[in-house]
Amino acid sequence: MSIELFIENLLSPPVLFFFLGIAATMVRSDLEIPAPIAKLFSLYLLWAIGFKGGVALRDAGLEWSALAPIGAAVAFSAIVPLVSFPLLRRAFNVHDACALAAAYGSVSVVTFVTAADFLEAREVVYGGEMVAALALMESPPIIVALMLRRFLLSRSASTDASPAGHDNGKGHSIRQLLHEALTNGPVFLLLGSFTAGLLMMPTGVEPLRSFSHDIFHGVLVLFLLEAGMVSGTRLRELMRMGVPAVGSGVLLPLVNAAAGIAISAMLGLSVGNAVMLTVLAASASYIAVPAVMRLAVPEANSGLYLPMALGVTFPFNVCVGIPLYLMIITWLWPEATPPV
Repeated sequence: MSIELFIENLLSPPVLFFFLGIAATMVRSDLEIPAPIAKLFSLYLLWAIGFKGGVALRDAGLEWSALAPIGAAVAFSAIVPLVSFPLLRRAFNVHDACALAAAYGSVSVVTFVTAADFLEAREVVYGGEMVAALALMESPPIIVALMLRRFLLSRSASTDASPAGHDNGKGHSIRQLLHEALTNGPVFLLLGSFTAGLLMMPTGVEPLRSFSHDIFHGVLVLFLLEAGMVSGTRLRELMRMGVPAVGSGVLLPLVNAAAGIAISAMLGLSVGNAVMLTVLAASASYIAVPAVMRLAVPEANSGLYLPMALGVTFPFNVCVGIPLYLMIITWLWPEATPPV
């Protein structure tokens, strides 16, 4: 059963088209998706997943069973940098450790969307509160990681300190960082569409159903085709990163996934919610975090944290992690029905 689950996932349309995108770069095909179209795909997926999550949470009601996993997810995302930063600091300089701690504490919307499609194909239901968790988990690890970097730089004059004329982390207040994180385009759209779905009357939802549901899978496939092409361009960078970086790109999501499963068990989450919380815990941001780090920590090596998140962790989760997490959770949850 478990082998069939992995094979079925690898042969699913999103994963196949992701590999097709990688293959296109490897054979140097002139296949190209224009940047405005790729951005439109991204905006649509953010809108659709936020809107559907808001509608689902409205239908379920705001009860403790919904608020508890949201609070636990946000707290977990803030704690991850506190734990991972000291460990990453042993192998990387303070700037790179900051960027990596933020990336692996934050989340990947595309990984979440792919997991949602994977569960939907198996009729495994998850709650709209997980979309709220997705939106709220993105910012805390960025802020915590930047605060840790600021603290270390203020306490030490080591060789990792910023060169003269560069930002040393003191020019960004918590208020500024919070504002930048919450008004970041993807986060703002996700939160906004989630709120709209939560507040909208049922009569207003029905006319949008064909747009929010029917074309969702097709857009996801095309988006992952473009994501595969972007990942393929990072393969050479991955080869230069060495075993520690590539190994961290697999080990970190596995450790975070184990913590996500433990939290899900303690909260008594359903199988669907447990899988989605675990996917959020195991994912790494390659959109929001790089955008912030380019401004707040220009000393961090984007040729390290971006390929690790996009070229290692993302493919690992999409191809292996998601079915693995579902398999483990259905094995641990006594009342769960084995995936088919």
